[in-house]
Amino acid sequence: MTLLKYATALLMAMALALPAMALSLDEAKSQLDTAKSEGQVGEMPTGYLGVVSAGGNAKAIVDAINQARRDEYARIADKHDIPVTQVEAVAGKKAMEKTPPGQYIQVNDRWVRK
Repeated sequence: MTLLKYATALLMAMALALPAMALSLDEAKSQLDTAKSEGQVGEMPTGYLGVVSAGGNAKAIVDAINQARRDEYARIADKHDIPVTQVEAVAGKKAMEKTPPGQYIQVNDRWVRK
């Protein structure tokens, strides 16, 4: 009986952890527009996404997209022999400019609706 209780507890813990599991980049991309329009995710001047309001897969989306962005920024910086921070700043500026009205951007460390 102890083994059955252990197995049940393990299955319950795994089921609770499912929403927190990492998303593939394709899954994150497919959920990004919805997360942005629902106010869960926003653009930051650093060139990365941030969690505006925790819920759904917001953190997993941010983590997956930001990792892909980090990799791409590093590739661009290496190619042009410039600091990654310079690429991040340019990308952040462009992303915030492209953000449609009603979605969130980070200004002076605060989330504001554009």
